Amino acid sequence: MSTTAPLVRYQNLSIDLVKGQQRTSLVSDLSLEIFPGETVGLVGESGSGKSLTALSLLKLLPMPPMVYAQGEIWFNDIDIIKASTPALRDLRGGDIGCIFQEPMSSLNPLHTIEKQLAETLFLHRGWSRERARPVVLDWLKRVELNQPEAKLNAYPHQLSGGERQRVMIAMALINHPKLLIADEPTTALDVTVQAQILELIQNLQRELGMSVLFISHDLGIVRHLADRVAVMQSGKLVEVADTATLYRQPQHPYSQKLLNSEPSGDPVDLAESSAPAILHADNARIWFPIQQGILRRTVDHIKAVDGVDFSLKRGETLGIVGESGSGKSTLAKALVGLVRADGDLQFDGLPLIGRSNRQWTPLRTRIQIVFQDPYGSLSPRMSVQQIIAEGLEVNRIGTPESREAAVIQMMKEVGLDPDSRHRYPNEFSGGQRQRIAIARAMILEPEVLILDEPTSSLDRTVQFQIIELLRRLQSKNGISYVFISHDLKVVKAIAHRVLVMKNGKRVESGTHIFTAPEHPYTKALVETAFQYQDSAHSTALSGPEDKGL
Repeated sequence: MSTTAPLVRYQNLSIDLVKGQQRTSLVSDLSLEIFPGETVGLVGESGSGKSLTALSLLKLLPMPPMVYAQGEIWFNDIDIIKASTPALRDLRGGDIGCIFQEPMSSLNPLHTIEKQLAETLFLHRGWSRERARPVVLDWLKRVELNQPEAKLNAYPHQLSGGERQRVMIAMALINHPKLLIADEPTTALDVTVQAQILELIQNLQRELGMSVLFISHDLGIVRHLADRVAVMQSGKLVEVADTATLYRQPQHPYSQKLLNSEPSGDPVDLAESSAPAILHADNARIWFPIQQGILRRTVDHIKAVDGVDFSLKRGETLGIVGESGSGKSTLAKALVGLVRADGDLQFDGLPLIGRSNRQWTPLRTRIQIVFQDPYGSLSPRMSVQQIIAEGLEVNRIGTPESREAAVIQMMKEVGLDPDSRHRYPNEFSGGQRQRIAIARAMILEPEVLILDEPTSSLDRTVQFQIIELLRRLQSKNGISYVFISHDLKVVKAIAHRVLVMKNGKRVESGTHIFTAPEHPYTKALVETAFQYQDSAHSTALSGPEDKGL
């Protein structure tokens, strides 16, 4: 590749955050090249500057307060930093496609899925909606979106997190870009679809000769996909090497730390195996009507959750796993009264179904939830101090001084700098925003905490810290968790029992899921989930296999 001119060239790039007279370095003296047809993996902890490096290539940084302090960025013969707005508009979504980390904040909530995908074909190719429709539908099928015809007229909020991510992938690839920037493209996807999406990206790369800048905290995935790996720490590029060399002989101590960071250990020992159930579901159903005609008559139902049952003991963790759209998040929302359910749902012997908002109020401090999309669930107009303390203030707990002290302590516990509490969500990385959301829920000391993909946007080192934090709080306070995730490695490290869902139904549940899965679907989930972990772990110890590239 060294004999070929690079498609992308970063040269001594530095990005600063300017606030008044104060300047903070976010990316420092970064030099990196991406060649045609090559995949470069960009790895590092949350806040290391990975996403800023990628967004700078599209000149999408908020300027001000961020500024290009020095350096150059070249895409072919285009000087990105000096490029005109029309030139950049042609590149974005045309020659450069981007899969953003948080699809809910990237998709327009007012437009249907079809309109948003067709719009990029109109802007870059001048196609009409009628000409674009079969191409849009084809791409929705290629990214394995369930019932693509029915989803054409859906809005982003009507899709699951994983479904929204797949729409973003289709949008990024629909114009056959020369470069794909993939910022955590499989974060919200279950392991089986994750493998399909990665295979899709590889196939398209071979078909189009496309280059890929692949940003991820999952080193197992990066090892399978990347030709070279660039490691970032605190805004600096600390190591760049071909994939086989980096995984076999990492030179920098930070690279070694990343390779050795995997969620591990066992769930907290239950104090009493006969502890009473604090949360109970029997034949829980959540059906959404499909209405047609002028009179909006109900002709069918989308059975998001269909006859699910489970029980959760005090001090226990129930893991809920399954593919995107299986009903996991919908069930979580029903447990906190955000969607209407039928059947029987009980918390500490109290019925949850049919409660008014006023009747829910006394339960809000006892049951808390951490949502899947941290950016969408955090108010952009509130500081971190206000966000975390909001529950205390609404419930009139403590004084302003004690609330601030509680916020400072909670930020320390989730690994955030308390001095940043007066900043706003947009000033934090995706992983840092997830920790803010966790702190907001935990500060009320709930008896049940529902965690909907709480570690999906976190790098492995921080995942380990969050899992350890959850274990410590569970051991100390006897808190119960409903832990929803597509990452079975994380679920194994924290859950006492696991509920497997598919198409709204319970496939199987119990303590045997990882040791002796019974259902073929469960077996496929477990096998797919641990193939990356096993290969990455063995690579770090004995060296990777030759990729043959």
